[in-house]
Amino acid sequence: MGDRILKYRHEMKYVIGESKAAAVERFIQPYLGLDHYCKGRPNGAYPLVSLYLDSDNLQLCRESLEGHKNRFKLRIRSYTDKLDYPRFFEIKRRLNTIIIKSRARVMHGDIPTLLSGISSPQQNDNTDEEVLKQFQLYMNSIGAVPVVRIRYMRRAYESDSPNRVRITFDRQLAYSITSTANVSLDGRGWQRHSLFLGGDVILEIKFTGRYPVWLSQMVECFNLQQQSMSKYATSIKNACFLRFCGPKLSMW
Repeated sequence: MGDRILKYRHEMKYVIGESKAAAVERFIQPYLGLDHYCKGRPNGAYPLVSLYLDSDNLQLCRESLEGHKNRFKLRIRSYTDKLDYPRFFEIKRRLNTIIIKSRARVMHGDIPTLLSGISSPQQNDNTDEEVLKQFQLYMNSIGAVPVVRIRYMRRAYESDSPNRVRITFDRQLAYSITSTANVSLDGRGWQRHSLFLGGDVILEIKFTGRYPVWLSQMVECFNLQQQSMSKYATSIKNACFLRFCGPKLSMW
């Protein structure tokens, strides 16, 4: 099971309450189908966890909070704690208004080796090999190390039309400050978010081509107010505000 990514896309984010989320879901169902991986799961949602990397001075976090138009994030994503299921090294880049996402599959036991900067183990896909090299290049350029785990439950809808649209509802957002190569969903030290205004559901609209008319109607109908909201930067800010992160991650 994995998140069906849109590698080149536009992305819009909103924070809404549960009642509005339910209404939005009813609105989009004639246009989009439930994601394949959500079907048959409890509450129609699947878990995911991401381990984010950053420099000692939190360069990537600061660039996100300051709204830099050209920036990137480094993370390792997993959808399960089963050791025989692959993890995903991901580079998420923003070039002005375009999001470019690259990912490579690796096995759990290879994560410490790759984070140490050693050349990647032999991959089955040349694309994976190239993405891992790029990941290590970005990582070494800023001295990035593990900083925080972020997990949540995702319910997703999508279309397979040429102008692909994907809408996700993320709930139960939590974070855990860490300096280790830990990409597990479970474990101790998780903290729920406490800084969101307007609701507990993060709504994300992702599309690859033109902006569909029905999406514009939806945004207007529900008075959705777009936000610049990074789960990573928000988690770090929350941790510093609540003094969970210690001096190393101090933003000030």
